[in-house]
Amino acid sequence: MIRLNAASAFSGYAPDGKVPNLDNIPGFHYTFHNETALQSDLPGRVPQSIEKRYSSTCPARLNSDFTALIGDSTMALDGLSIIGESINDSVPSTHALFEANDLDQIVALARLQDEMGAAYIDVNIGLRPPAFMAECVKRIQQATSKPLSIDSPDAAIVEAGLEAYNPARANNRKPILNSISLSRLEMFDLCKKQPFIPILLATEGVDQAGEAKMNKTTDETYQTARDILRIASERIPDFSNDQCIIDPGIAPVGSDMDGNFKRLMASMQRIHEDPDMQGVHMSVGLSNFTVMLPSRCGDGSPVKGPLESAFLTLAMPLGLDMVIGSVKRNYRILDASHPALQCLNDVLELDGFDVITRIMQFYS
Repeated sequence: MIRLNAASAFSGYAPDGKVPNLDNIPGFHYTFHNETALQSDLPGRVPQSIEKRYSSTCPARLNSDFTALIGDSTMALDGLSIIGESINDSVPSTHALFEANDLDQIVALARLQDEMGAAYIDVNIGLRPPAFMAECVKRIQQATSKPLSIDSPDAAIVEAGLEAYNPARANNRKPILNSISLSRLEMFDLCKKQPFIPILLATEGVDQAGEAKMNKTTDETYQTARDILRIASERIPDFSNDQCIIDPGIAPVGSDMDGNFKRLMASMQRIHEDPDMQGVHMSVGLSNFTVMLPSRCGDGSPVKGPLESAFLTLAMPLGLDMVIGSVKRNYRILDASHPALQCLNDVLELDGFDVITRIMQFYS
């Protein structure tokens, strides 16, 4: 069970982009390393120049399965592992780097995310040649010991990334394959090239003709999650639930007239309560939740950070323990009286255009 008593411990975190005063975090002690020590610092510390030691007032609360999956990482929010999202062709600044073949800056992005606490580094090169993915993986692994997430719907690109991946450079941790759906089951065969941890898409089912279709209901999402988990157990040697990640799908809340947020929350609850699915990890692309919303409210306060933290406050008790997200965002568990959390609780009770109106009320 996820225990969410990190709220008081991390109450010094601001919603958006500000580093907290570490002295104000109970049970949090730190020492600064010299440059030599920095070079050999353990992966996963945030940042690498700080050594975190939790006293009994703020112990680490990762369960053994989760620790086995992500390794010895410490995170800004207890119980949440971040897959760094920055190296993705859909990000305009990263796209420009890819177009310029500026791998030095791509490597710098990987190093930055490592130092800011990402448990994994996502690598998505868009529709570029498989050889380019292989080169990116090799270069990035020279700069970080964090395991990578090889991210593409194209099997050839994924295969090139997996073949280039060197587990020894990641403390013998497996990469993530992002992602496999019921319409891309051939991806499972790539485990013969390189063992991996799959992200299993529960949002995409198949119709009677075997063509991909988007799931629109809780029942469809939950059944797809069960089906693809069963297939994973049949296709991956020595498979166990704690070596996979289910993505139940997240949609922009600012345009959610179709009840996607309700579907997501109900689907996570069904997955979390299913005894056959115990031990699985769940992840979403968290930045998608607030895409297209303004950065600031009318009074100048942040919009996206609080809404994403409100989502985590609701979702983590339902088994969400990973996100593809920004290491620059200071995610936190919100008090029940926080306006962003009140907003999302209201959204769960609303339908259609009333959802959009309520979100607009929050940021205006």
